[in-house]
Amino acid sequence: MTTHAVPTATTPRRRARTVATTVAGNFIEYFDWLIFGLYAPLIAQHFFPSADPLTALLAVFVAYATGMLFRPLGGILMGALADRQGRRLALLLSITLMGGGSLVIGLLPTYAAIGVAAPVLLFLARAAQGLSAGGEWPAAVSYLMELAPRSRRCLFGSIFAVSSAAGGLAASALGLALSATVGSQAMADWAWRVPFLAGAALSAVLLVLRRQLGESEAFVRARRSGPPPGLRRLWRDHKGAVVVAALFVVGVTVQTTTWTTVAPALAQSQAGMPADAVYAAVTAAIALSIVVLIPLGLLADRVGVLPMLGVSVLGFAVAGPLALNAASGGTGRLVLCLCTGLFFMSCLTAVLPKIMASMFPTHLRASGIGLPHAVASSLAGGLTPALATWLAGAGRLDWYLGLLTVTALLAGAAGVRAVRRARPDDELPQTPATPAPQDRVLVGSART
Repeated sequence: MTTHAVPTATTPRRRARTVATTVAGNFIEYFDWLIFGLYAPLIAQHFFPSADPLTALLAVFVAYATGMLFRPLGGILMGALADRQGRRLALLLSITLMGGGSLVIGLLPTYAAIGVAAPVLLFLARAAQGLSAGGEWPAAVSYLMELAPRSRRCLFGSIFAVSSAAGGLAASALGLALSATVGSQAMADWAWRVPFLAGAALSAVLLVLRRQLGESEAFVRARRSGPPPGLRRLWRDHKGAVVVAALFVVGVTVQTTTWTTVAPALAQSQAGMPADAVYAAVTAAIALSIVVLIPLGLLADRVGVLPMLGVSVLGFAVAGPLALNAASGGTGRLVLCLCTGLFFMSCLTAVLPKIMASMFPTHLRASGIGLPHAVASSLAGGLTPALATWLAGAGRLDWYLGLLTVTALLAGAAGVRAVRRARPDDELPQTPATPAPQDRVLVGSART
């Protein structure tokens, strides 16, 4: 495949459209990922018939875990694809898999209609979405950081983080609106399919838009210099960077999971708070993170990455355990707890893409990001809620608070090391380029 760079700089309007098209995939990923969890009890009724509703629900969560298991594979395979064939192709494949999985789930006949084929197809759809979720992050982050001006990379990273929070918020809001509109019986019968079909429709629209993306100039230049080395070369020549990136992601993931999953769950199970109060607190905290992320990204571009790391690490290590310990004191305290945690989290996620992208050369950037991010986030994200629940049930929540402090310091140390490992030849350019002569490019150049 021949790629051609466009040497002229993009206009602000076209750059904004490129950024929106790139981060929209992250929005859809989090939207689709959350609705499966939200509607797990309803899915269980249709695809895993059982005399015991709990057994059916457990089967659905096994399907949910299937998606998590395939995320590392997606990060590895699509990271390699993005480095060999281009960021654009990886972004197209990622959104196709995510939308296809949602379409299958939304239209899938029930167990009563097609028997055992129903759960099998459900597992395959979740596997496709897992591959997509693992591959979207490295391809999109590589593309964004190669598009962003040097003075705006944290801003672009914060926009990427906003898309994650907005996807989760949209899924929750759509669920509430549907339930209020059609009622609980209709939700159980058919309306639970609507969000999946909406996710599939959004994916189809985004697929059309992404076909018009140009390839990043950094990738085009790296590709012209020769064929990219494989994962073996990544591990051989950049083992230290891969390990540092994985440790950084572990620390970040433990903190993220704590404030988005563990704290709300403990508020219900340990303090007996009503579910609607917990949902309201979560919604308020996510809304706060959406509001502050863009200003924090602008601030990070102004003051640098290390001060933002320092603020987030000190906040998590000192204020984080205190806030989590006070979460069971009522709705007001829970809101304060979650807002505190997600504020410090926003300081970290605003700089995360820039830190990760700067550690690896262009021809290995997506693989270097995808391998440690997918593996570390899947392991840490999957084990953290179970560990927190077990320690809380054993009366050892203080151990978990200690773990929060340790992982915050781990993230800080790995982040500082990552900044110091930033490549001196970090030549991330300012413009995208056209992927092929026959394709039309609407961003990064005039129409061709």
